[in-house]
Amino acid sequence: MPFKPAKKQFVLRKAIDLKDAAFVVVPVPYEKTTSYGQGTKYGPAALIDASWQLELWDEETKTDTWKKGIFTTQPVNCALPEKKFFPQLERTVEELLSTSKALPFFIGGEHSVTQGLLPPFIKRHKNLSILHFDAHADLRLTYEGSQHSHACAVYPASRTNRLVQIGIRSVGADEKQFHNTGNVKTHLMHENLDLKKLERDILHELTDTVYLTIDVDGFDPSVMPGTGTPQPGGFMWYDAMKLFKAVCVNKKIVGVDVMEALPVNGSNITELAAAKLIYRLMGYLNA
Repeated sequence: MPFKPAKKQFVLRKAIDLKDAAFVVVPVPYEKTTSYGQGTKYGPAALIDASWQLELWDEETKTDTWKKGIFTTQPVNCALPEKKFFPQLERTVEELLSTSKALPFFIGGEHSVTQGLLPPFIKRHKNLSILHFDAHADLRLTYEGSQHSHACAVYPASRTNRLVQIGIRSVGADEKQFHNTGNVKTHLMHENLDLKKLERDILHELTDTVYLTIDVDGFDPSVMPGTGTPQPGGFMWYDAMKLFKAVCVNKKIVGVDVMEALPVNGSNITELAAAKLIYRLMGYLNA
């Protein structure tokens, strides 16, 4: 079925045709397994609202990125039970990839959503690697009775594909066995404060084709305070941008997701920062 435009588009005041878009934004307001702060289901709408406050000329990339075309779909139906939601999300992503050449940006929602996003990309792209930006390793087999927990977000993909993790500063006792083994390369934050070396390392470790999954708690809480399980000591804005730019310029990015933004009453910092993050990444990919 054709993808219908959302009532409110990311940065644009009027929807364009999907066939004319270089980028497609897909809101996925799913929240079922949050274990601390709650409200990620409100993240996509808040982020899209905040995007209207961005200056459309990007001061870093020196581009009017919006002119390349950004189409925002209606939100994915997240009311289904867990066992039905993830297969349906996979089918939705597969249909999108089959019908559009636009580069997809998925907005969550809790990070468990990534489990339903990745399989169609893995099927389509031989030797796909995943750059995982997060405070948490998310390598648990199950958490609080669910294999689709936010704490298990990248475990399934790590069994088959190269996974490079950055920003990590929280690893559970039941998942430490999986980091830096097999397909997984985990860059613990406190051990990788030399960002020039980290950039060289991740460019070497990633394959040529990359899916980028971003949990906003990969940033320091001073940058992204609105998130369910914040951790001290994360990436500052410009340090993260340098790494993202290097990956966008040197690798073929086929998909991006930005997860776990949680609106905070009385503060718009997180959703505005997350919106600018997405627009900046589009600018890097448009360069």
